Amino acid sequence: MSPQLGALLHRSLRVYQVWGANTEVGKTVFSTILCKLTSGYKPDEKTAFLKPVSTGPAEEADGRHISKFIPGLDSQTLYQFDLPVSPHLAAQVSQQNTPSDEEVLCKIHEFASRLASTNPGWLFVETAGGVHSPGPSGTTQADLYRPLRLPAILIGDAKLGGISSTISAFESLKIRGYDVELVLLFEDKTYQNHSYLTPYFQEKHSIPVQTVPLPPPRLSPSNDISNMQAYYTTALGLPSLSAIPSHLSSLHQARIARLQSMPETASKTIWYPFTQHQQLTPDKITVIDSAKDSHFDTFQSGSPSKSLLRPMFDGSASWWTQGLGHGNPALSLAAAYAAGRYGHVMFAEAVHEPALALAETLITGMGNKRLKRVFYSDNGSTGVEVGVKMALGAARGRYGWAGEEKVGVIGLKGSYHGDTIGAMDCSEPGVFNEKVEWYEGKGAWLGSPGVRCEKGVWAVEGGGEFKTLGDVFDVEGREKRGEGRGYEKEIRGVLEKLVGEEGKKFGALILEPVVLGAGGMHLVDPLFQRTLVKVVRQSPELSGRKHQSNDELDWSGLPVVFDEVFTGIYRLGRFSAASFLGVDPDISVHAKLLTGGLLPLSVTLASESVFRSFLSDDKSDALLHGHSYTAHAVGCQVALESLKTMMKMEKSGEWCWAISSQQKGDDQTQHASSEQVAAIADSRVWSVWSHELIEWLSWQKGVEGVWALGTVLAIHMGSAGSVVGVGYKSTAAKGLQAALLKASEDDGSVHSRVLGNVLYLMAGQTTTEKNVRRVERLVKQGLEDGT
Repeated sequence: MSPQLGALLHRSLRVYQVWGANTEVGKTVFSTILCKLTSGYKPDEKTAFLKPVSTGPAEEADGRHISKFIPGLDSQTLYQFDLPVSPHLAAQVSQQNTPSDEEVLCKIHEFASRLASTNPGWLFVETAGGVHSPGPSGTTQADLYRPLRLPAILIGDAKLGGISSTISAFESLKIRGYDVELVLLFEDKTYQNHSYLTPYFQEKHSIPVQTVPLPPPRLSPSNDISNMQAYYTTALGLPSLSAIPSHLSSLHQARIARLQSMPETASKTIWYPFTQHQQLTPDKITVIDSAKDSHFDTFQSGSPSKSLLRPMFDGSASWWTQGLGHGNPALSLAAAYAAGRYGHVMFAEAVHEPALALAETLITGMGNKRLKRVFYSDNGSTGVEVGVKMALGAARGRYGWAGEEKVGVIGLKGSYHGDTIGAMDCSEPGVFNEKVEWYEGKGAWLGSPGVRCEKGVWAVEGGGEFKTLGDVFDVEGREKRGEGRGYEKEIRGVLEKLVGEEGKKFGALILEPVVLGAGGMHLVDPLFQRTLVKVVRQSPELSGRKHQSNDELDWSGLPVVFDEVFTGIYRLGRFSAASFLGVDPDISVHAKLLTGGLLPLSVTLASESVFRSFLSDDKSDALLHGHSYTAHAVGCQVALESLKTMMKMEKSGEWCWAISSQQKGDDQTQHASSEQVAAIADSRVWSVWSHELIEWLSWQKGVEGVWALGTVLAIHMGSAGSVVGVGYKSTAAKGLQAALLKASEDDGSVHSRVLGNVLYLMAGQTTTEKNVRRVERLVKQGLEDGT
């Protein structure tokens, strides 16, 4: 298996990628000039040239041109295809095997590493055609080479139409996170593109532009060489070009110096979330230079042959938000489109296409016949506050409670719904809120049985063992067998005591369906949550009043709020986590994966009956809540793109590899086609993490239990003599976390977060099977090394 690759940045080797605004703009001529300029920059340095992909006759290849005019230069072409067409077509008709994107990148890495260890100096990597010309696999070069994120030198187009193509090429690179550090182009006296592009780049983007005269026309082979030699001699004598090596070198050194200084500077200027700064030293701060797909590129000092940027798997999915990969060009383009079309526009009593289309998509995708209305806010915590406001307002209006009466919520112990004061009040007292002066826990919280795999068996806390996790989630079958009767009796007893004996009033039931996230990655028995919802809806005594309605979609008992900020939008393998319980909430809150990991946005969906409870002739009876950036068009457009992408992935069977291999010996999926697996995905309980890993972990010393569902893996570590504290304050998972941070030569490292004694990992929805298996190897090794 090829090693995990990250971005390229060497201390002793300055690597630049040469891009063309179009074909035939002079990339190779400029590459030759750059190689000549840098070859004489310092006597102890050498310059090299690399052409990853070339098409056309070998005798006319760009590498041949450079070798002809710079004899002895270390020059290499990785893939040469004879047909003078786009590389993807040339690869298709050639007799060679078409290299994958990973193979191309791996060879570039190998070439650069060799140079860095033996020939410090310069390397220029020249692309083929224009910025979006396809590579051999068909991936456009702008995306193909993005994992390397090499600083870019853009060769502008001096021909007719070249102003537009040059600016378009620059914007394509910019939107993908490339740093364009220099623009070069010919001076064409007819079109004079340079006279426009020079101030454009210098004034708008602070990028220097250097120009050279047009090269001599090609007349005959006998004269062409001597003419070009004279041309290069003249070009190298231009004062404007002589400053290029020092300009590029200074940028290179400044970039490294900045990366080196960031931890110390950050430790003095930034107040980090969820961090005890008394224990934070600069060496513990991770410097992230960029991110691509499922990995960060983090700065680490190393040997000369190693890149200073190392790949690190984003094991928390960037706090549960990343789904479609870092640097996703489709999401970036959606954001740019909406920013260009709208910027931000106010939303009260107005509408724009992204917000309306997103609302329609959400209502359809949820598959919840109750939910008809969508309210926009900015993050999960405020989305929960909106949902609670909706529920309490509906209950107060129906039951006629006076304004001064205290009304609470019913929830679960260990649940957590956000960091704003109102959302905090929906959770029991605990480490997150016990030292917050304004905290007033306004509710009652029931204990809930957990589910974990222990020594190869799926066990429900308090009794009950199951062969597979799918058996645990067969809530209807379990209910028919009477397994929920004990839960029902227990729940009714608690609620009767709270309401009948203690006189408490409740205006909502709020749940994190399936998994309590921040409270410790607690996988709750789904039958318990299903039973709790049903009991609340069938218990008019909770309000003290009965309510008759002929509308089967009307809320009953109390409005039910599902906080799916973490568990929703395919995090657990399905569009909505509510589907695991087989009950529909009256209010549902979503964020995190909603925008695929790019922007903050939250939605609170509500039933029509909840919505109607706020209708009145008095404006003060309305839901008086909102944000300046409510339904901001950029976020809505990105969310729309994100949802459509994930829904398409589900429909086309993108996760078949995980679904079909999840349950050992499951003939239903082991031999099914992609279409068949996709068709049963809605009813399947599956995970990207392998059955073999879960089985292995469940038997390991120091592991109390483990579970995996969708993209989430949670490892519950046991206490040991060196462990400090319990729950969130426990250090039981710190050893494994530290072990995962140690970089493997081939597999990189893993950035993870712990919740006390629980270390959890998450993949993105686009994380490949190969990368998941890499991480699994590191988990096994880390557990052996870190515990």
